[in-house]
Amino acid sequence: MPSKIIALSALTAVLISSSVFAEDRWSKAKITSQNVSGSVHMLKGMGGNIGVSAGEDGILIIDDQFEPLAEKIATAIGDIAKSPMKYVINTHYHGDHTGSNAYFREVQDSTIFAHENVRKRLAEKQDHNHAALPVVTYQQGLTFHFNNETIKVMHLPAGHTDSDSVIWFENANVLHAGDLFFEGRFPYIDLDGGGTVKGYIENVTKLLNMLNDETQIIPGHGDLATKADYQMLLTMMLDTSEIVKSMKQKAISLEKAIEIGLGDKYKSWSWSFINEERWITTLYQGL
Repeated sequence: MPSKIIALSALTAVLISSSVFAEDRWSKAKITSQNVSGSVHMLKGMGGNIGVSAGEDGILIIDDQFEPLAEKIATAIGDIAKSPMKYVINTHYHGDHTGSNAYFREVQDSTIFAHENVRKRLAEKQDHNHAALPVVTYQQGLTFHFNNETIKVMHLPAGHTDSDSVIWFENANVLHAGDLFFEGRFPYIDLDGGGTVKGYIENVTKLLNMLNDETQIIPGHGDLATKADYQMLLTMMLDTSEIVKSMKQKAISLEKAIEIGLGDKYKSWSWSFINEERWITTLYQGL
């Protein structure tokens, strides 16, 4: 058999295998629900954590994970309340936070809100679905008066990306921090998406100053958290930034910095997407 045919057959097998794995991955995914406070709930699945406001006025959600999970997410929301879907807020443009936009707009008849850079970055993708684009955009933020709650949407300067918003449930004392909070793990700072290390640290510092010890925080990724948990993230970022900055000032190469590492203290912060090597690389390139 010619080598080209063998190669193509092998590639086809890999693609089929990958497709089957992906379908299996989505089919096995579970969406779990947790009441946070009053009308505020949190959904966990695959991708960014979803915030939910459920009450007599309807349903408002924050982020919507990946497209293949849309119906599972809708079912989980229906288990919380039978109220109609009204609004979707995107905390930023990444696909694990905006993937089900088109479903909630077209099937659930929801209006999608986001910072103007979310729409801009999604629209720049050649394969984008027009129905997935936010319908209402803002520059600084806006406020929803919904389900007896004051819900403040606030855009922050470039940090995780250049399109970040956080959502503050004023009465419930709950913050949805989007990906400005990776609970108990190294954060992803999207340098190519307008994110900055300095901005991420400054935004977390600003948000911490808004909170009190009773505030509950829905992180972009991880478990429901507290101000103390958020402070741990800030402390880690400040400390590891100084470690890497010191190495750069001594003209230590990135490769050598990775070899030296951050010490045993931060081993537990590594995870599948941002391990120690990638976090050091982010700091080295972003400082």
